[in-house]
Amino acid sequence: MSVLKIAIQKSGRLSENSKKLLEECGIKFYSGISVLKTTASNFPVEVLFLRDDDIPQYVEQQVADIGILGENMVFEKNKDVDIIEKLGFANCRLSLAIPKEEKYTGPHYFMNKKVATSYPKILSDFFLRNNITAEIEEISGSVEIAPGIGLADGICDIVSSGSTLLTNGLHEVETILKSQAVIIGNKNLIAEKQEILAKLLFRIRSVINAKENKYILLNAPESAVEKICSILPGMKSPSILPLVNKGWCSIHSVVKEDQFWDRIDQLREAGAEGILVIPIEKMIL
Repeated sequence: MSVLKIAIQKSGRLSENSKKLLEECGIKFYSGISVLKTTASNFPVEVLFLRDDDIPQYVEQQVADIGILGENMVFEKNKDVDIIEKLGFANCRLSLAIPKEEKYTGPHYFMNKKVATSYPKILSDFFLRNNITAEIEEISGSVEIAPGIGLADGICDIVSSGSTLLTNGLHEVETILKSQAVIIGNKNLIAEKQEILAKLLFRIRSVINAKENKYILLNAPESAVEKICSILPGMKSPSILPLVNKGWCSIHSVVKEDQFWDRIDQLREAGAEGILVIPIEKMIL
């Protein structure tokens, strides 16, 4: 029987999120501190715990069939793999930053300057697109310290909140790439592994859809049903159930997480009462 080999980051925030996603898909596996490979007990997958910058190469070489990692690393390594699914977590950006006392005048600020980064390919491509000649100083860690010790005039690094830049006397001036966690895959998976991957993607999409939506129950006078239904269209249409109290009904629907508070205000204005909002564990479309 075929087993789908999944490579995930062995440590760090992306590692924890990846393991959590697989667990939410009902896949049971052991992941101790020193474990580098484990097989699920209830689904035909094997999980490999690797350095994130090695994952694209291993997927290309079919050491692993698929991998979960950040888009930034996929583009930096530039291996011959497919991006199969965007996962919506580990959101960040790859940005240029300079000393806070420096005035930024646009991308050509970096003309003939030295920039430190762990992403030389992405940065080189950015400079090429903007006709900028600059020296790239490739370093593997602690990029933010480079301007402070005279190693570079600026940096290009991953930014989440920006607090690390501020701590090191830098300010963000240009976003080169927006990134999130993705699933990459080898381009030559055999049919049996493609079937396992399809089943896994079905579970993953169900988990992601659930996180992006809320289930809402509310009571409303029958006279307000039409207006409330226009506010909460649901997946197809809201469910409407009669209540014991004459002239009242219960309405059930689903609303997108990013529309949640706006819809709640509209519902209250339309006459909704007793509004309950419930997390969705899985959502099958």
